[in-house]
Amino acid sequence: MTVSMTGFAAQKGQGAGFSWMWDLRSVNGKGLDLRLRVPDWIDGLEHALKAELTRQLLRGNVNLSLKLAREDETGPEALRLNGAMLSGVLAALKQVEDAAMQAGVTLGQPTGADVLAVRGVMETSALDSDSAALRAALLADVAPLIVAFKAMRASEGKALQAVIAAQLDQIAVLLVQAKAEVDLRSATAAQTLQQGVAKLLGAAEGLEPARLAQELALLAVKTDVTEELDRLHAHVEAARALLAEAGQVGRKFDFLTQEFMREANTLCSKSQSLGLTRIGLDLKTVIDQMREQVQNVE
Repeated sequence: MTVSMTGFAAQKGQGAGFSWMWDLRSVNGKGLDLRLRVPDWIDGLEHALKAELTRQLLRGNVNLSLKLAREDETGPEALRLNGAMLSGVLAALKQVEDAAMQAGVTLGQPTGADVLAVRGVMETSALDSDSAALRAALLADVAPLIVAFKAMRASEGKALQAVIAAQLDQIAVLLVQAKAEVDLRSATAAQTLQQGVAKLLGAAEGLEPARLAQELALLAVKTDVTEELDRLHAHVEAARALLAEAGQVGRKFDFLTQEFMREANTLCSKSQSLGLTRIGLDLKTVIDQMREQVQNVE
């Protein structure tokens, strides 16, 4: 089953005297890029979460955030002023004001709220608590969050698989049309070849038979699209097999779409007919649309 790299899950929980809110989301990425925003005072939490996400996920830019609140402390008593930090901030402000005054620059006066907003000036009493029980509760609660997250990525992947399968069907239909156009083109191939021979003979009198045969062979090769059509058919079958595979197939699929486009470009360059050129351009359009979808496959 195809898995998408796009997903989202949110979950509330409580335990060890706290309540919390998880937010886990991801978009496509070349590898697995984890970005976590969790309280740093809970020893070992971030490391444990990264280890679990790395074990569960293969690719994607993944963001996990945790908002935590202490249930038994809701008023000012839940906060405390860090005197050392406050003194440092005020001293730094004085240095800035003195330097600005010497430079003839007028600064706006900071408010008390501005000072309190500096990180570290105000602390929560949660910092004094034993974080082991809380860490255990959070790690137990994150498991169903990841399950829901993976379920959404699987659901997105199912829809993605249907879209890509339909695009492969479009490509297969266009290849049938291309083969029919090639068969029609072959009716005029003899005339085209005769015109090519006439140009060669007119360009160089007394052309050697061996050289003439060589030029005719090159002309035939330039207009023969059999190999391109065969490769495109093979690519369609390979893509369908990838859709049925489990695990990380996004990189393989991305490479395969490049091969699709390479053959479609060659088909257009060798078309020698308006009808085949039109089909080739339609192929390139569908392949490019499929490539965009494949970018989200894990």
